Amino acid sequence: MGHVDHGKTTLTAAICTVLAKVYGGKARDFASIDNAPEERERGITINTSHVEYDTPNRHYAHVDCPGHADYVKNMITGAAQMDGGILVVAATDGPMPQTREHILLGRQVGIPYIIVFMNKCDMVDDEELLELVEMEVRELLSEYDFPGDDLPVIQGSALGALNGEAQWEAKIVELAEALDSYIPEPERAVDMAFLMPIEDVFSIQGRGTVVTGRIERGILKVGDEVAIVGIKDTVKTTCTGVEMFRKLLDEGRAGENVGALLRGTKREEVERGQVLAKPGSITPHTKFESEVYVLSKDEGGRHTPFFKGYRPQ
Repeated sequence: MGHVDHGKTTLTAAICTVLAKVYGGKARDFASIDNAPEERERGITINTSHVEYDTPNRHYAHVDCPGHADYVKNMITGAAQMDGGILVVAATDGPMPQTREHILLGRQVGIPYIIVFMNKCDMVDDEELLELVEMEVRELLSEYDFPGDDLPVIQGSALGALNGEAQWEAKIVELAEALDSYIPEPERAVDMAFLMPIEDVFSIQGRGTVVTGRIERGILKVGDEVAIVGIKDTVKTTCTGVEMFRKLLDEGRAGENVGALLRGTKREEVERGQVLAKPGSITPHTKFESEVYVLSKDEGGRHTPFFKGYRPQ
């Protein structure tokens, strides 16, 4: 992320090219990245380009989003969960309006770690100016509660690296090493506390009540104690069976659609919209703040504006 024309796409191409050269893999050129395909996720169009690259330790999926709305849409549809971000700042300009906007955005969409790549350093002869720009960027990040003093800042030239100049290629490798060391291994959904939104409820004679849904995170095992949270008072029960496609299983895992048989729970005690969770792992709330993306007319959304206090029927 970063200000327009500071070199986001050039850097994306440079990372792919240099890492493919150093560690093996497939390079992507600038043109194939810049004509980002439109994605459709739940009917919302998102302009992003995805590339992948490898370091010796990790495989990265990298998203290059052109606009603010695209990041917000990306976040809301869950099209991509960001584990970290690279903020590109041109050394020739220093932080610009969009730099600030993207840092704020990173804060809003929950990008947990940011690494800075100061680009176009081959066009600045003055060492003091480079130090000044770095200081400005660090202060700006601190302003938005990122650890500005401690996060990695790499000074390089994406174009120089793309043109095969060794000193700048080394900076791309340095950036890749910073990604590996500074951004921790993300926790996989399957390792988190169990959570499943309830999509349907029905009773099976002689066996009890079954709730179905897609497990968002964690693992549900037969015999686990679970809490039914939301809408009504939280109640605890025990899962006495897990089914998938009419087969009985020992457990259900994140990403799977399952039916869970609940001990001693009556059909009318549970309803769609509640969630099944590990006891104590979540609490229900009656108020929250959120960021909303309203579909435009062209996207099949509203034709007329709405105002404060609007309540859709």
